[in-house]
Amino acid sequence: MVMGRGSATVVLVAFVLVVLSSEWADAATYTVGDNRGWTFNVAGWSRGKTFRAGDILVFNYASAAHNVVAVNKVGYQKCSTTPGNAKVFQTGKDSIRLARGQNFFICNIPGHCQSGMKVAITAT
Repeated sequence: MVMGRGSATVVLVAFVLVVLSSEWADAATYTVGDNRGWTFNVAGWSRGKTFRAGDILVFNYASAAHNVVAVNKVGYQKCSTTPGNAKVFQTGKDSIRLARGQNFFICNIPGHCQSGMKVAITAT
């Protein structure tokens, strides 16, 4: 059987979709802070856990009192956000897919990050 260029492209696209969907199907879901949710003193919550790229973090919190901000390493260390390098989530039940490498999250309500409302995750 001889495949034309169009058929080969369709096969390649189908293969990529299968690989991606199987990777996402294997993704684990973690609730940050477990039963306590996204709250103060969760900075050490990730210790002892193994995360992979594509895993989902669920942040449960009172949306009127907190938020989740995806920041870079400097933002995490300084508990600060700067326009353009942070993505803010505010629903109270945010699901965030982990990227490969380091992932940093803080609450940027004044004083919250400084009280341990931040988490750093490394995904392999």
